[in-house]
Amino acid sequence: MPILSAKNVAKTYRSGNLEVNALRGVDLDVEAGEFVIVMGPSGNGKTTLLNCLSGLDEIDEGTVEIEGQSIHQLSDRKRTRSRALTMGFVFQAYNLIPVLSAVENAELPLLVNGISPKSARARAAEMLGRVGLGGRMGHRPNELSGGEQQRVTIARALVAEPSIVWADEPTGNLDSETAASVLGLLTEVNADGQTIVMVTHESDIAAMADRLVLIRDGMVEYDGAPSTAPRRLEAV
Repeated sequence: MPILSAKNVAKTYRSGNLEVNALRGVDLDVEAGEFVIVMGPSGNGKTTLLNCLSGLDEIDEGTVEIEGQSIHQLSDRKRTRSRALTMGFVFQAYNLIPVLSAVENAELPLLVNGISPKSARARAAEMLGRVGLGGRMGHRPNELSGGEQQRVTIARALVAEPSIVWADEPTGNLDSETAASVLGLLTEVNADGQTIVMVTHESDIAAMADRLVLIRDGMVEYDGAPSTAPRRLEAV
């Protein structure tokens, strides 16, 4: 059974008399351990897809199951709890808490899941060491570079060993060297069995993944190996 199964997912945004059909009947299955890249032109539904699949946004039609559980049928409280237990998130904007140190930010998912403070701190420190920040654990976000902040975000996303990690343009604000380092970390954990679904606009990143999903006009235009994707992918 796939770790993620989405069927006929539709999402419409409404503002006054204006309607935007962001997703139009998307079907998508992801197997455990896959690295899936989602690409497409700006404004065609990539981030909306991630938000709907993870339960951050509501859907208008369809179903989304993660590990067999229909997440949009859960109450807000239970859905939030499910995300805390089964998902990790890596955003372009980092979303770190400014007043907390790197290790305090990284341990948050463990504390939310009821892990003892001592164990949470030890596991967070271990994960920060893995992402190359063993010597920066006591620094707050404003004392870290953009690349270091993104590494803290990745450590926070991975520390609770979630079933699936969602990454939305995780290298968008980084220089090429730091971006390569962050991508290296994600491919490393994927090689260890971590499931990753990543949105990006950079076509050269697609070659690193098991699958490429191309979204255009809110629909899946292509779903398959990056090597056989349409050549016009370069234009997205």
